Amino acid sequence: MKKHYLLLLGTGLALAAHSQTLTPPARPTPPVAAATNADKAKVEALLKKMTLEEKIGQMTQLTLGVVADGKPGVEEATLDPAALQKAVQTYGVGSLLNVVNHAVTVDRWGQVITQIQDAAAKTRLKIPVIFGLDGIHGQTYTLDATLFPQNIGMAATRDSALAHAITKVAAAELRASGVRWNFAPVLDCGRQPLWSRFPETYGEDVFIGKTMGSTVIHAYEEDGLRNPTAVASCMKHFIGYAAARTGKDRTPIYLPEIELREYYLPQFRAAVKAGASTVMINSGEINGTPVHASKYLLTQVLRKELGFEGVVVTDWEDIIRLHTRHNVAPTPRAAVAMAINAGIDMSMVPMDYSFPDLLKEAVQKGEVPMSRIDDAVRRILTLKYKLGLFENAYPEAAARANFGKPEYQDLALQAAHEAMTLLKNQDNVLPLKKDTKVLVAGPGAQSISALNGCWSYTWQGKEEQWYPANSKTILQAITDKVGAGNVITTTVKGYDSDANYDTTALKNAAANAAVIVLCLGENAYAESPGNIQDLVLAPNQVALANAAAATGKPVVLVLSEGRPRFITSFEPKMKGILQAYWSGRKSAEAIADVLFGDYNPDGILPYSYPRSMGEMVLYDRKPTEEIREIFNSDMTMDGYKPLFPFGFGLSYTTFSYSPVTLSSTTLKGNDKLRISVTVTNNGSRDGKHTVELYSRDLYASITPNMQRLRGFQKIDLKAGESRTVTFILDKNDLAFVNADLKTVTEPGDFEVMIGGEKAKFSYSL
Repeated sequence: MKKHYLLLLGTGLALAAHSQTLTPPARPTPPVAAATNADKAKVEALLKKMTLEEKIGQMTQLTLGVVADGKPGVEEATLDPAALQKAVQTYGVGSLLNVVNHAVTVDRWGQVITQIQDAAAKTRLKIPVIFGLDGIHGQTYTLDATLFPQNIGMAATRDSALAHAITKVAAAELRASGVRWNFAPVLDCGRQPLWSRFPETYGEDVFIGKTMGSTVIHAYEEDGLRNPTAVASCMKHFIGYAAARTGKDRTPIYLPEIELREYYLPQFRAAVKAGASTVMINSGEINGTPVHASKYLLTQVLRKELGFEGVVVTDWEDIIRLHTRHNVAPTPRAAVAMAINAGIDMSMVPMDYSFPDLLKEAVQKGEVPMSRIDDAVRRILTLKYKLGLFENAYPEAAARANFGKPEYQDLALQAAHEAMTLLKNQDNVLPLKKDTKVLVAGPGAQSISALNGCWSYTWQGKEEQWYPANSKTILQAITDKVGAGNVITTTVKGYDSDANYDTTALKNAAANAAVIVLCLGENAYAESPGNIQDLVLAPNQVALANAAAATGKPVVLVLSEGRPRFITSFEPKMKGILQAYWSGRKSAEAIADVLFGDYNPDGILPYSYPRSMGEMVLYDRKPTEEIREIFNSDMTMDGYKPLFPFGFGLSYTTFSYSPVTLSSTTLKGNDKLRISVTVTNNGSRDGKHTVELYSRDLYASITPNMQRLRGFQKIDLKAGESRTVTFILDKNDLAFVNADLKTVTEPGDFEVMIGGEKAKFSYSL
């Protein structure tokens, strides 16, 4: 597949293949930038006709289960006409979301959306309903939709063009289902690997998060929201959600504002500039203030500082929790008033009608001004106009034709291929020969859910009966690759089945095998059900790894996991380690292709793979984290000592770098600096390779990081081929947040690093 790399990778930063700067491809103006004058006029005219109850209804979002027929034996996506009438006609509910329990067919979605919009067409003002879903790595809730790698796997690809391509498919299949609002992408910075939503992030680095995030938002919206290939995106969760102190979902965050602005705000700033139509708010609290109650964050920072003009929606049940969990609102009505006054436009209530009833009371008692209501409803109506819902709220035939195209599976395989990250290849145990007798063991060997993870046809992703019938397990993919006669297994279906952890069976079976492929990691989970107390793998998995190593046969460990789980105790005993993440529909095929050499791995880590709980140091560490000191004479510089470092990933070929060359050793004012390096594929195999540019500020008013990622480019080199890669930096790429909470670039000396090569320059005003 021909690839066109996105060249706008950061403020002031461009990348170029060979040695020239390429012009970025032209993009349409992001559709969220401004409503048309016609839309604005229609919104204002409609707003003047609306009663208080109709306005509050638009601000209300309910889950589909509220209007579904819950009688035993009735299909779960069947709607209850009376319940639908109450929601849409009596209360004027402006938005619905979610499924009842599992994905449904694209045709069933068409029927559901049609029924909902039929009900809306019978209301006084005929305002259509906007339906939203969590399409986190593809259209999660339509059967047979294409699932791609989770964001953490896409970050491992370091391929922005690929992220753009898979997002176009996700948008097409959402729109084909009649859904025009997607609650994605997650822009939380994954700097706490205990967090159960870690796989939804782009990892620990700010630059990858803002680059991938803005790319994805462009892809969702760039065609124009009236177009049947586009959907409204939702940047989430504003802000700092991933920084929970314990890693538990929806628990307190203690975050100095300087850290919030350095590591968590840039992704949202970039997303706003990219044209995100909506934003979902962090369910937690920061420094004791729930974000849903923070006028500073929602109005001062999000609206005024970032200039966001779209819709602000809560997460699940978060307004009432200001009263029931956070205990900052003494009554439910006080919670509603607090959130709306802080800047919330729409409440994901989602199970009852408490929100509209309480908000009406709050307005009538003068606790919420009408200006705030009008402000929120104006944004919601504007979004509906821009999505073309007033023109045609029903599922579109042109969109339906874009569902399930065969080429989507090719793209899913490409994405899974590029995510695969080879962490260890001792004695060149990989690739395996196809006539090798292989024992496939471990709980992941026959698990489809452990290859896809959360938000996969169900919320948790564990219910395998809803996956496409032709989904393959690792065992099946390996068998297809080398033939049943070369494969032995001790596994059964069911991740938690005792048979998958039978060390005696593994020992006995290994006698007839030349190599063991051991499939460990995590089964699917989402949100709070994925909370864990530490990163250590379950004891039965550790025991299985030790038993496999004790057979004396070489062991290749395949990790299918959403976050890095500790393997430190048995890693030395593994000959090969492949990090597969949760890489979607084609994970198993991609794993088999890498293991047997039909694909040369090129993924690299988007996080630092920790060694232990006492080694949770991130790649962009501070100088004092680099130093280990007992007495001065015992000082060492190995404070950053992960099991595998950020950006690490092996290939079946080797790449070398020339010395780094700079266009100048000085950078002044608004000038630009050209940084070049020549990369050579020294091996006998073709291969893709990510070239990464890091910088270091040698001295600054705030302790500088040891390194920060400033750019990346993925290139494809034939065996023996060389290519010059050029990065262009300006002062904005060197900026940081200072003690006054201002983003500044200070004069001084800097160092740039590419592939172990370094060069220095100085910056002056």
